[in-house]
Amino acid sequence: MDTTKLSSKGQIILPMPIRVAHKWQQGVEFSVEDTPEGILLRPLKPFKPTQLNDVVGCAGYTGPTRTLAQMDAAIAAGINASHDRD
Repeated sequence: MDTTKLSSKGQIILPMPIRVAHKWQQGVEFSVEDTPEGILLRPLKPFKPTQLNDVVGCAGYTGPTRTLAQMDAAIAAGINASHDRD
């Protein structure tokens, strides 16, 4: 069992074996809960969970649906146009 101390600034250093085991890097944020057993730290997820319906309209395209072949052709045409300018 590793131990740590509370600093004068209220900071606690998590022992390296725990940080490595959980792959926690500098800047990870934690929620802090006071439980009957003691203090519980939970790493916060970097982004809120989302559903497809939450983000599907963010692309801004309102035209007809395109096939993969049409998208590939448009990308190829854009690449050719950018190379033709040089």
